[in-house]
Amino acid sequence: MAELYLPMTLQPLFAGLPRRLELEASTVDDAIGQLEERWPGLRDRLCEPGPALRMHIHVYVDRRRAALDTPLVGGSRVDVVAAISGG
Repeated sequence: MAELYLPMTLQPLFAGLPRRLELEASTVDDAIGQLEERWPGLRDRLCEPGPALRMHIHVYVDRRRAALDTPLVGGSRVDVVAAISGG
């Protein structure tokens, strides 16, 4: 199982969405797909059509920058980070 950590900014948008959860997923895309099944609309917050991660979303698997096709293994830690910008 992979441990998935989500940004706090998503919690107010999706009822019951935890900050941390465990998933049986083979890739980052598979994990996001499972989130989408439980919380419809979540994929749109994380991914562009195509699919690709949105420009302001960064995903790290075991502290390394990841893409949707990055594999997950048992014990992987997946951090989803929403970049903040402004001026």
